[in-house]
Amino acid sequence: MSIKSKFKTFFFLDDEYADSEEGPFEEEYDEPDQKHKPSQSVQKQNVVSLQSIQKSSKVVLVEPRVYAEAQDIADQLKNRKAVVVNLQRIERDQARRIVDFLSGSVYAIGGDIQKVGTDIFLCTPDNVEVSGSISEFLQEKEFEHSRW
Repeated sequence: MSIKSKFKTFFFLDDEYADSEEGPFEEEYDEPDQKHKPSQSVQKQNVVSLQSIQKSSKVVLVEPRVYAEAQDIADQLKNRKAVVVNLQRIERDQARRIVDFLSGSVYAIGGDIQKVGTDIFLCTPDNVEVSGSISEFLQEKEFEHSRW
């Protein structure tokens, strides 16, 4: 067998292609075999249950009484839950420490913290988007006595 015939055999170039007008790569398109189609088990792996997404979207309401509860709030944020924190029933210095701690926690997880009312804050993880804003109309007396 010559080198030329070995080369033709290697690339499946037989004499039938040399005589025809069509080249070896200009064949008619045939339907693909069934074995080339992806199986249904592979397709099912790409399906995401919407129920699991809906269950993970929760808002937790918290009214801490002591600074030690700030860690529990941060744990809720780490579990990708939004938290509304009402600081109206805690001393001012403790409330400030909680806000500072939660600000750092929210920053660490890429979330956001927003004031939504007098001594009420909304802390959200990165999977929760908050749109809009709440404007606060305070009289001068209330502004002077406000803790924030």
